[in-house]
Amino acid sequence: MTVLENENHERSTVSVIGLGQLGTRLAQAFLGAGHTTTVWNRTEAKADALVEQGAVRADSVAAALAASELVVVCLPDYATVQDLLGPVVHGLRDRVLVNLTSGTPEDATRTADWAAAHGAGYLDGAAMSGTRLVGRPEALFVFSGSQEAFATQRQVLASLGNAVYLGSNPTLAPVYDTALFGLVWGALAGFYHSVALVGAADVDPTAFAAVAKGHMPFVTSLMVDHARQIEDGGFPDDDGTVEVHRAAMEHLLHTSRAQGIGTDVPELFQTLLNRAAAGGHGQSGIASVVATIATGERNV
Repeated sequence: MTVLENENHERSTVSVIGLGQLGTRLAQAFLGAGHTTTVWNRTEAKADALVEQGAVRADSVAAALAASELVVVCLPDYATVQDLLGPVVHGLRDRVLVNLTSGTPEDATRTADWAAAHGAGYLDGAAMSGTRLVGRPEALFVFSGSQEAFATQRQVLASLGNAVYLGSNPTLAPVYDTALFGLVWGALAGFYHSVALVGAADVDPTAFAAVAKGHMPFVTSLMVDHARQIEDGGFPDDDGTVEVHRAAMEHLLHTSRAQGIGTDVPELFQTLLNRAAAGGHGQSGIASVVATIATGERNV
């Protein structure tokens, strides 16, 4: 059944516009939580499986907006959001528009202003756990924008996972999105180098990963502690000084070269430690490396 086949059809809890890989998982999560879910996609066939699972197919973008007070869009870019919704923008009034499209802080500001001008509460958001965890409590979703909109729709958004509100500034979600992306890639780069290193000693990757997983709570505890140090502006040497870590990094570089594997990753780490030492932080704790990163100085 489509939305317009029955004018007396009960209003949906949420409408999902854009049924790519992530959009489809979002709709499935809403359905799994028992929410009446309306879906729309430019290629109609992408909605077929969701309709079989209980979703309501909207026959137009306007119908999708009319169906629910909460409208979630997941599209290729912010320009597509406005291009698609622009012709029916009157339908945004009194709706909460949640935009889970990846973009820049500038994109978020423009879209938030545009939505507000047309009477919609706006939340910018990001799915930080990709698609594999959507609908599970450990899936992280971050949102920023209208506090009232988040408070009103928090329970429904929690169907997606751990829904975290960052604040009223709509740019915070894309900032966290890119920052956490960088964090993940930093961790994965170190992991990939480590797997290559132990692999040269015939260690199975899964065997190493099991040990590395047990080590990660210590690493995340360092992040929390070092965040406090950065906030306070003091860098005690409890976890070793910059000079101590420079020496350890030399060992990592030597071992990597001896095993014949690439050294791009530890060379980056060494560069950061060298800059910190040159900047007068040799005897400071390793969190002081943030100083050379935050200023963007390359030759301190």
